[in-house]
Amino acid sequence: MQQIKNVVSDRGSKYAVSGGAVGDRKGVDAFLKTLKRDRKFAKATHNTWGVLLEDGTPLKGDDGESGAGLVIVRMLEREGLRNHVVVVTRWYGGTKLGGDRFRRVQDCVRAYLEKWN
Repeated sequence: MQQIKNVVSDRGSKYAVSGGAVGDRKGVDAFLKTLKRDRKFAKATHNTWGVLLEDGTPLKGDDGESGAGLVIVRMLEREGLRNHVVVVTRWYGGTKLGGDRFRRVQDCVRAYLEKWN
């Protein structure tokens, strides 16, 4: 599991990004379970994720951050990265970010891809 903590902060919300190789939905579930063994990540407001399987099937989870999983999937499609889950974690800071929350998700995924792809 690769991880970047404190990627970005915006109006009190803090973000981290994690990722790793997976082959199917069971692999995604196992990855999320491992991530959430860290109590800090288990208590996060949102753990949104996206993955493109080998055959191109997109899977995503918004975890209450509506639309964020699709943002991750689209970035993975552009990058051509398959069988690799990327999870963006947000700890809500008390101020709604509106559409800026998607920019923060993009910032996290971009940082992850630049470091590990």
